[in-house]
Amino acid sequence: MSATTVDDRARYRANPSVLTALKSPRMLTREVLAGLVVGLALIPEAIAFSVIAGVDPKVGLFSSFIMAVSIAFLGGRPAMVTAATGAVALVIAPVAPTYGLDYFIATVILAGVFQVILGVLGVAKLMRFIPRSVMVGFVNALAIFVFSSQFPQLIDVPWLVYPLVALGIAVMIVMPRITKVIPAPLVSVVIVTGVVLAFAITVPTVGDQGELPESLPSLFVPDVPLTWETFSIIAPFALGVALVGLMESLLTAKLVDEITDTHSRKGREAWAQGVANILSGAFGGMGGCAVIGQTMINVKESGARTRISTFCAGVFLFLLVVVFGDFVATIPMAALVAVMIMVAIGAFDWHSVRPSTLKRMPKSETFVMVSTVVLVLLTHNLAIGVVGGVLVASVLFVRRVAHFVNVTRTVTDGVARYVVEGELFFASSNDLTTLFSYVDDPARVVIDLTGSHVWDASTVAALDAIETKYAAHGKTVEIVGMNDASGTFHGRLSGRFD
Repeated sequence: MSATTVDDRARYRANPSVLTALKSPRMLTREVLAGLVVGLALIPEAIAFSVIAGVDPKVGLFSSFIMAVSIAFLGGRPAMVTAATGAVALVIAPVAPTYGLDYFIATVILAGVFQVILGVLGVAKLMRFIPRSVMVGFVNALAIFVFSSQFPQLIDVPWLVYPLVALGIAVMIVMPRITKVIPAPLVSVVIVTGVVLAFAITVPTVGDQGELPESLPSLFVPDVPLTWETFSIIAPFALGVALVGLMESLLTAKLVDEITDTHSRKGREAWAQGVANILSGAFGGMGGCAVIGQTMINVKESGARTRISTFCAGVFLFLLVVVFGDFVATIPMAALVAVMIMVAIGAFDWHSVRPSTLKRMPKSETFVMVSTVVLVLLTHNLAIGVVGGVLVASVLFVRRVAHFVNVTRTVTDGVARYVVEGELFFASSNDLTTLFSYVDDPARVVIDLTGSHVWDASTVAALDAIETKYAAHGKTVEIVGMNDASGTFHGRLSGRFD
């Protein structure tokens, strides 16, 4: 067995492991209670996302239950929560009203198939091309989304909702200073609910958000014709769901890696999300991906670290809505709003907007971060925001690197010598041909590329053009100093652009 294999296994080994948590009553208690809090927090959002997608609330609830449980066994990122999400709901929203529930479920299943294929093909490796500034913008945009999504529960509501929300926030601020054994969000929900029930306060409750299911999900086989026409209808929506879901899941996994200072298998997470979506669709669910709000509740607020918390979140969600639905329906929305507000505040990267940080940070980095946030908020689409942010970062990087090429000319003993330093690619090599004195140079010209590297065909074409221009003036050119990679690349393409 190679040393690399051993190192990789150690790097990706869950720490703490499920076995470690099971042997520690304190840790196990924390994981189970964290799952309970997440299960509670999933209920109103699953119902809300079902409404966005144009389907019955139980579709979102069943989806969250199935995906949370399945990803606990299959996923590559321990403690990350997967369930029905707003990002997926927005992409798939036109399907059910236009084509019906069967086409909707078929779209979810096909999206899962696409994700499995993308996961096997190694799409997760593309994560390394996402700059930190885009990641910060993604996190900040999601925090703003989580915060703004609470507004409907704070507008045109009884005035007592506001002190109840304030009470819930106060409990979550104070509780960690007293003890961290019991998650602060759970204590907050219990206290606010107790106050409402004890004083018979009339405020919006979970039961007001939609009817809770009373039975187990059953196998659902979509009744759609297996034809090319069906595929052409659902494939664009399915691909959109697959891409948005993978992007949000992999970025959330990366965020949890940073919070917990651990590594996770992104490739496994990618195909596992696909399998979870297939299972969700097979039981009549709406599909989804990693949910950053509930993941932050689980990891940051409750301190969970293992798959036990994710599994418990799914199980508790099911028990709460099916077995204890009457009790859950009495939980005031103010309690859950308080939890989500604290999640939004905790998720936002406040360091990124401090005046001291903005002074030190290159303006281009700040611009990329702000562009990502603005694009996400304007389009309500995380994929567009992240891709747009990467494109902005790429353009700014290319512009910056393009100016790093330096050409120095010296003439000695009837030989013009040009020393080229810097990275040669399409952005920098386009101007390369303008930096030579074709008319004034002597009959022999030497171009020294010892301090540079040839990256693309544009550069080879530029070097060919320089030789051609000198040849038109009856002069010879010798290119020296190429490293092995540049020399091989140049030799393969040079002279083949005519």
